[in-house]
Amino acid sequence: MNSLKIRKIKSALMISITILFTIAALIPLFSIFGYVLAKGLPALNIDFFTQLPAPAGEPGGGMAQAILGTLILITLASLMGIPIGLMTGIYLSEYGRNRLGKIISFLTDILIGVPSIVVGIVVYTLLVIRMGGFTAIAGGVALAIIMIPAVTRTTEEMLKLIPNDIREAGLALGLPKWRVILFIVVPSALRGIVTGVMLAVARVSGETAPLLFTAFGNSYFSTSLLQPMASLPVQVYTYATSPYKDWQAQAWAGALTLILLVLLFNVSARFITRQRSS
Repeated sequence: MNSLKIRKIKSALMISITILFTIAALIPLFSIFGYVLAKGLPALNIDFFTQLPAPAGEPGGGMAQAILGTLILITLASLMGIPIGLMTGIYLSEYGRNRLGKIISFLTDILIGVPSIVVGIVVYTLLVIRMGGFTAIAGGVALAIIMIPAVTRTTEEMLKLIPNDIREAGLALGLPKWRVILFIVVPSALRGIVTGVMLAVARVSGETAPLLFTAFGNSYFSTSLLQPMASLPVQVYTYATSPYKDWQAQAWAGALTLILLVLLFNVSARFITRQRSS
């Protein structure tokens, strides 16, 4: 058996192992999604998306106020967390080769590992108590704090993958460094950055603990940022731990709705970036 055949066998073996482990990684994902789909789909109806929660023990009702509240909270968190994370990631990649950059990078790594409930307690102490009650703003701040390190680290790593030759070519044309970064480097890494942003959005979309300490919840429609606001994670948690079968069924429907919302965000972001690149 010559060396060429040995290399082909090794290559086929490694490809087979890679495919096997990929399937092993996908099995839990599809198992969870399939189980949630089977449990939540029967409870999804028009009332679920348009009606307020029914009183305890009574059938019917929905989570309309929680769906609206989740969209508002995610929007608030994104408006605060994504720009800060992007700017910090750009700084670390392009200017962070100094002592300040090392400190910021170290703090980012620490913040990534902080439990979300700790973030909720900190925001509760700094904002909720000072503002005199639970508010949507506090909930958005808590989610933004969770988003920032994830967006920062993804942005930094994606920008570092762009070859320095591209930066040097832009500088050789006489462009200032900030224009090279903004109009050449960042667009080149846009798809990877968007993926990281969507992962951060997906993470905060399902956070319950920080919202229990900040936005708390609401059984009615509320668009005021200075009032408690309902959210799907908190509503799902409340319904899932209740003794009522109808509420438990709606908890599964709420979990499925969260998954579909995250899927919609990801597909939309992919479509937009693909359209721009083409």
